Amino acid sequence: MTKYSLGSLVREGLFGHKRWSPAWRDAAPKAAYDAVVIGGGGHGCATAYYLAKKHGLSNIAIVEKGWIGGGNAGRNTTIIRSNYLYDESAAIYDHAMQLWKGLGRELNFNIMMSHRGVLNLAHDDGEVRQLKRRVEANRLNGVDAEWLDAAQVKEVCPIINISADIRYPVLGATLQRSGGVNRHDAVVWGYARKADEMGVDIIQNCEVTGIKTEGGAVVGIETTRGEIRTPKVASVAAGHTSVIAKMVDLRLPIESHPLQALVSEPIKPVNPCVIMSNAVHAYCSQSDKGELVIGAGIDHQISYTQRGGFDVIEETIGAIVEMFPIFSRLRLMRQWGGIVDVCPDASPIISKTPVKGFYVNGGWGTGGWKATPGSGHVFADLIANDEPNVIAAPFAIERFCSGKLVAEHGAAAVAH
Repeated sequence: MTKYSLGSLVREGLFGHKRWSPAWRDAAPKAAYDAVVIGGGGHGCATAYYLAKKHGLSNIAIVEKGWIGGGNAGRNTTIIRSNYLYDESAAIYDHAMQLWKGLGRELNFNIMMSHRGVLNLAHDDGEVRQLKRRVEANRLNGVDAEWLDAAQVKEVCPIINISADIRYPVLGATLQRSGGVNRHDAVVWGYARKADEMGVDIIQNCEVTGIKTEGGAVVGIETTRGEIRTPKVASVAAGHTSVIAKMVDLRLPIESHPLQALVSEPIKPVNPCVIMSNAVHAYCSQSDKGELVIGAGIDHQISYTQRGGFDVIEETIGAIVEMFPIFSRLRLMRQWGGIVDVCPDASPIISKTPVKGFYVNGGWGTGGWKATPGSGHVFADLIANDEPNVIAAPFAIERFCSGKLVAEHGAAAVAH
C-alpha cells in the first residue's frame, strides 16, 4: 500500500476536497472572469464568499499557487480577539468578532470556535496604566473588556505563576471574554465550500506570474496555467503582498518578516484560556488535541524563510516556562514559521490603487487571522463598489501620504 504524508495527501488532492471530502471542486481556469482573487487563504476565500453572497458575483475565481489554506492560514495560532485601542482598529476587529460568533452556523461547517477568553498580562506599572486605558477605550467602542488584578488572573488561569519574585511578575491583566480560538483550516474549508456552491471557481496549483494592464487599468493575469482575462484583480496573498504589487509597478510600505510558533506534545486540558504577554514576547493556548500552542513576536530581520531564528524561540520558551513552571518538562513537538507583511503603523492596507481594477488587502502583521471574516467582508465591498465602506476607509494607501496613520504597534498590548 502506498504511504502518504499529510502534506502529500493535500498536495496530490487526496485529502480535503477530492477523494476524502466533497468540500469543493478544483476548477480549471476559464478564459475570463469578472474578478480574480489572488490567494486561497482565509481572507481570500472570505472575500470570494462575500462577493458572491453579498454582491451576487458568481463569475469570479480564487487563484492559489499551492493548495487552499496551505499558506499563512495554516500556520497561524488561531487566536481571536478585538480589544484594540484605536477606534479604527476596534471597528474592523470587532466587526470580525461579530461575524465569528455566527460563522460556523452560516457556513454550516464546524470551525471549532471556542470563546474561552483572552488575557493580556501587565508586568510593570507602565503596562498597568496602559492596559487600564485600553479597557476604557474598548468599552467606549462597545468591545467587551475588563481589568483583573493578579489574584483574579489566577482565578481565570490557575496554572499561571503570579509570584512577586520572578523576572516579570504578573501585576494584572485585561480580559476579553468573547475572545478565544478556532480551527484555521476548517475556516478556510468552510468559506471555500460555500463559495464553490455559489459558483466561484477555486483554481489550485496556479501561480500568478504577472498582471497585465492597458492604459493604466487591469485587463488580466498571467499564470502557470495560462492567461486569464479580468478587469478586477484583488491581491490577498499574505506574506507576498509586495511581490504581487510589484507586478503592476506599485511599491508598498510593507516589510516581510518570519513569525514563529510551536506546539508541545499533547497533554490533558490544563490551560482554560489564551494568555498573551508583550513584555516577555510570548503567548499560549491549548488546542482541542491537547497541544500547547505557543507563539512569539516577529523576527527582526526581513526574510521570506518559514523557519526564523532560534534565538526568538529560545527567548519565548524561557518566558513560557517562567510564567507556567508546570510546563518545564514538556517536549517540543514541532516548530514552524509563517511570513507576515508588516506596515509601518502595524495596521493593514485595504485599498484600491492608482492602477484601475487592482485592489490590495495586506500588511496585517500578525493580526490577520483574527480579522478574517471582517477583512473579507469589507474587501468584497471595496471590490464590488470601487469605494471603501466606513470600516475600510481608514486603511487606504493614502494614509501614508497624509500622515493619518493607525499606529497600533504598542496599543495592541502584545508583542506583535
